Amino acid sequence: MTLPDTTPHPAGADRTFQVDLRGLVDLLSHHLYSSPRVYLRELMQNAVDALTARHALAPDAPADAFGIRLYADGEVVRVEDDGVGLTEADVHTFLATIGRSSKRASGASPDESGRDMGRIIDQRADFIGQFGIGLLSCFLVADEIQVLSRSARTPDAPAVEWRGRGDGSYSVRVLPVSARPRPGTTVTLTPRADAAEWTRPAQVLTLARHFGSLLRHPVTFHDGPGGGTATPVNPEAAPWARSYPTPGARARALASYGEEVFGFTPLDTIELDLPAVGLKGVACVLPEAVPAGRRHGHRVHLKGMLLSEQAEEILPEWAFFVRCVVDAESLRPTASREALYEDDTLAAVRDALADRLRAWIARAAASDPELLGRFLQAHHLAVKSLAVHDDEILRMLLPWLPFETTDGHCTLDEFARTHRTVLVTSSVEEFRQVASIASAAGLGVVNGGYTYDRELVHRLPEIRPETNVADLDPATLTAHLDPVDRETELAAAAYLAQARDALAVFDCDVALRTFQPASAPALLVDSREARHERTRSRLAREQEGGLWGDILGALQREAPRAQLILNQLNPLVRTAVAIDEPELARTSAEALYGQAALLSRRPLRPAESSLINRSFLDLLAHALRKDS
Repeated sequence: MTLPDTTPHPAGADRTFQVDLRGLVDLLSHHLYSSPRVYLRELMQNAVDALTARHALAPDAPADAFGIRLYADGEVVRVEDDGVGLTEADVHTFLATIGRSSKRASGASPDESGRDMGRIIDQRADFIGQFGIGLLSCFLVADEIQVLSRSARTPDAPAVEWRGRGDGSYSVRVLPVSARPRPGTTVTLTPRADAAEWTRPAQVLTLARHFGSLLRHPVTFHDGPGGGTATPVNPEAAPWARSYPTPGARARALASYGEEVFGFTPLDTIELDLPAVGLKGVACVLPEAVPAGRRHGHRVHLKGMLLSEQAEEILPEWAFFVRCVVDAESLRPTASREALYEDDTLAAVRDALADRLRAWIARAAASDPELLGRFLQAHHLAVKSLAVHDDEILRMLLPWLPFETTDGHCTLDEFARTHRTVLVTSSVEEFRQVASIASAAGLGVVNGGYTYDRELVHRLPEIRPETNVADLDPATLTAHLDPVDRETELAAAAYLAQARDALAVFDCDVALRTFQPASAPALLVDSREARHERTRSRLAREQEGGLWGDILGALQREAPRAQLILNQLNPLVRTAVAIDEPELARTSAEALYGQAALLSRRPLRPAESSLINRSFLDLLAHALRKDS
C-alpha cells in the first residue's frame, strides 16, 4: 500500500499515484475474487511459496522438515509457516507496496546480508503467487493484518512486525529474536463480525482442506490459538503420486478418488501425465450421458493448491464425457488465481490431454469391447462430435456408433450389411414422414437430422467402400410406391381433383398409389426447405413492387410443392375416393392431410391446426346427421 504523497512538487514534476485502499478492497471483493473465502487460500499460498524458498536455502532438508500450521478459535485466525521469512527491508519493499511480489526477481532489493532476493527466489515459475496482491484479500474478512516474520537467510536476524490497516496506514517494528525464535512468518487476522461465516474454526478447516488437500508440504489445523487439537489437512499424497501393489489396485484407488471428488462412480478412469509441464491427474469417465455441448468444470491445482473447480478450458469442447482432477506445475493462473491464463502452454496442454482421451478410446476399442459398448451407449454423441474432425476415431469407431434407422436403433456396421445403398434424411421430421413406408418398401434409411449424423453417414464409404450413401429425396421414395391401375385412377379422378382444390392453400398436390403398410392411409411428402421456399414465394407475391419484394423475388426459385400420397390399399381411402358429395369429399381430403401432417410430427402451422379442427367437426356433424 502507498501512503498519500503530500510533498510539495514543482510545476510539471512527476508525482506518485495515491491509492484508496478501501476502494481497492471493494474492487477485489466484487470484481476480482469470487468470494471472501479466498483469503485463506491466499495466506496458504504465501506460506507454500515461503516454504519453497526455504527449501531452496536448505536443499538437503527432508520434504516434511518445514510445515504450515493454521489456528482458529472464533476470535482470531492465524497462519504460521516455517518458510524463508522476511527482513525489515523485505517488509518495506513487499508488504507496503500494492502489486509488488517477492516472487519477482526483478525489483528485489539486496537484504542486509548482501544476498539478492532474486538469487534466492530465482525461478518465478516455482511459486504459486506472482501478482503481489494476495495479502489484500485478508481485508475482505478483517480490518487489520498482523505479520510477524523472521528471516532464515541470516542466523541472528531479528523479528519484524508489520501491521496493515484497512484505512491504508501501516506500522513496522523490529523485535528481538525471542518474539519469534524460529524463522518463518505468522499472519494473524481479527475477523470482522460480518465475516464470521468464513472464519469459524470448522469453516477454516473446511476451506483448508478444500484448497490444500493436494499440497506437498505438511499442513495442520489447530482449533485454538494456543494449540488445541491438531488435525492434518493433507494427510495423504495425491492418489496418482502413491505406490500400489498392482495396476488393478491403482485403478480402484483412482476410481474411489473420483467418486469422492465428483460424487459418481466412474465408468472408467484415465490417468493423465504430461511431464513437460509437470501435470499429473486423472480423468473420470461419466457413467451417464450428458446434454450435447454441456461442458463440465474440472478441478485444477497448481503445485498442489486448488485453482478452480470449474476450469472448462483445460479440455476441448468435445470431451464433455469426462471430468478431471489435475495438478500442474507450469500453467499460469489469472490475477485472481481462480482460472487459467489462456496462452500457448495451455493450448498445448489441452491438445495433449485430448490425445490421451483419444488413446483411451482406441485402447478400449482394441482390447475391451464390453467397456467400449457401455461407453458408446452413454456417450455416442461425444464420440460422433470427435469423429467428425478426427479421421483416426472415424475409422476406428464409425461402424460401431448407433444411429436411428428404418431397422431400428443399430450400428452402421449392422445396417450396411443389410442395405448396400444407405439413404440418409436431412431432418428428423423427414425421417419420421417416410420411415414406415420406406421400411415396408425395403429401403434402408438413416435419420440424418441429429447433430453430426448426416455428415458421418456420408463418410461411411471411407470405411466400407462397398457401401453407397445418398440423400433421400421425395422422388426416390415415390419411385418405390406402386402406381394404381388406369381404371382405378380414372374412377378416383373426380375425388383427386376436389382434394387438390381443397389443399391448394397449402401448395399440396394429391396422388393415388399403393404401398405398404396398408394400415397407413396417406403419406405427406414435404421438406423443411420446400416449405421455406413456398413461404418466400408467398411473401414475394404479397410484397410485389416494394424493395423487400424485389429482394425476395431475386431469391425466388420455382417453389416445390408438398405431396399427399393416398394409399389405395387402405380401406378408408378406397371409401373416400368413392364419395360423390363435393363438400364431404373436400372434408375427407382435409382430414387425411391433417392426419398425415400429425404423423410427420413436425410443428403445425396455424392454418393446419385450424384445418384439422374444422375437418374433425365437419365429419362428426356429417356422421350425426347420417345417423339421425
